[in-house]
Amino acid sequence: MAKPRFYDLTISAVREDTASSVELSFDIPLTLKSVFAFVPGQYLTLRADIDGVDVRRSYSICSPVGSAVVSVGVKSIAGGAFSGFALGLKPGDVLRVMSPQGRFTAPIGGRHNYLLLAAGSGVTPIKSIAQSVLQGEPESTITLCYANRNTDSVMFRQAFDDLKDTYLTRFLMTHVMDEEAQDVALFNGRMDAEKLNTMATRGLIVPLEYDAIYICGPQPMIEAASEALHVLGVAEDRIKFELFTPSSPLPIAGSAAAATAREGALVEVVLDGARRGFRMAAGEMLLDAATQSGLELPYSCANGMCATCRCKLAQGQGTMMQNFSLEPWEMEQGFVLACQFQPQSDHVMLDFDAV
Repeated sequence: MAKPRFYDLTISAVREDTASSVELSFDIPLTLKSVFAFVPGQYLTLRADIDGVDVRRSYSICSPVGSAVVSVGVKSIAGGAFSGFALGLKPGDVLRVMSPQGRFTAPIGGRHNYLLLAAGSGVTPIKSIAQSVLQGEPESTITLCYANRNTDSVMFRQAFDDLKDTYLTRFLMTHVMDEEAQDVALFNGRMDAEKLNTMATRGLIVPLEYDAIYICGPQPMIEAASEALHVLGVAEDRIKFELFTPSSPLPIAGSAAAATAREGALVEVVLDGARRGFRMAAGEMLLDAATQSGLELPYSCANGMCATCRCKLAQGQGTMMQNFSLEPWEMEQGFVLACQFQPQSDHVMLDFDAV
């Protein structure tokens, strides 16, 4: 697992996609080509000083593997500190960009039949997966069901139309609109369990025939779609999802104890072969305490979703406030998310070099 790092990248192009979204493309210097090589579905973390505040946000890569540039899609969010800033960027601007990260991936190679389910801006990694698979796997097929409020809010509309024209027999796309009536009643409303069941019954999707099903969008949509697919008999290991905006924390095994930092707890960190220590007060977040001590830990979302801050609890005891990304086997082996970790002993050691 490559260690995440920030690099200065120059924006080569800014393309308005919808009235509320843009596509930012970055030039990748030859010396960084291998660093920014990515697997379809991964994301970049963008970092900037906005009004004196260090702000980081993760945006999925929307360009296909082999593209001359690496691009991300950014959709404006009401009150969003970074999205509002990003929509004002222009070619020639320089941003700090973290090397690609993420587990919601579709490695290219072989022959596959994939179902992709997306809602809103959740289509960003789905676009990269669809394009990369269709271009890189000549015998593979893609079925995409994409939910939006209306036609004007559809991100990458032209790109998907081009895919349909190019791959007539290998790419099937269905739009579902919540606020705009369509000719076929089935395609009106939300992408929920009832909708997927009906689509399966009518043969528009065939859940048991897909090698994998990728789902990306708001948490309620992901939960509803996952449950519907389970009921339809899809094996859990064939369902992949990317959580963009959680609406509620997931339960953490063994976290019944009060999630309050041990007052005066000594935290030691192993990072890049060096060991540093700092103390944190009760109620203080670990990332904040590390920053105040002058230690910069790797992190991106700070909400337990991306696993950029994954590390191993080598000594001591502690608990996580929430977890949206670590697998059960990782937690069993002692891995935690630093952004959600609270010490429960006087001394803990977190190893960021552990794999």
